[in-house]
Amino acid sequence: MLLLDCPCCGQRGEETEFHCGGEAHITREGPSSDDAAFEHYMFERVNPRGVHFERWRHVAGCGKWFHAARDTVTLEVWGTYPAQTSRPPEELLEKIRAARPGFKWRDIA
Repeated sequence: MLLLDCPCCGQRGEETEFHCGGEAHITREGPSSDDAAFEHYMFERVNPRGVHFERWRHVAGCGKWFHAARDTVTLEVWGTYPAQTSRPPEELLEKIRAARPGFKWRDIA
């Protein structure tokens, strides 16, 4: 069972209080995009073995969206942060890199 800290209201809860909204930090394509870009946005998601950045909503609490970094193998939650950011906080990335030397995820080095 995952234990998540909501960065919006400060409450800690089990994953049943939250709803996962899929991969975080993806480029959303609109109606003016070409077919290949829209297809990539709609259907191509990563499913890594290891650290993954996801969107979560605190449905049993404040109802707000936030991002979480977690390990898909060990279920370790590295941290959570507000959804209004375009990339994970540097201190969170440093924490992950310290435990996982050479960690790199997509364009987030």
